[in-house]
Amino acid sequence: MSSDELFHLVEWRKSSFSGGGGTGGGNCVEVAFGDGVVAARDSKFPDSGMLTVPAERWSAFLDGLRAGRFRR
Repeated sequence: MSSDELFHLVEWRKSSFSGGGGTGGGNCVEVAFGDGVVAARDSKFPDSGMLTVPAERWSAFLDGLRAGRFRR
């Protein structure tokens, strides 16, 4: 089974901070969790593809966000 097929079977999650309008125009990224991998996609175009990363890299990315390492 390909990753595309696998991620059609899982539950995609959208941030509770995502709105339907406003300045961001409802822009949002959805994530899904598979067996040792995390996928992210554009919620406005869910069939246009996804980015998949190993779960440990996703965790490191979130740790970096929380620590403020990606601020401009």
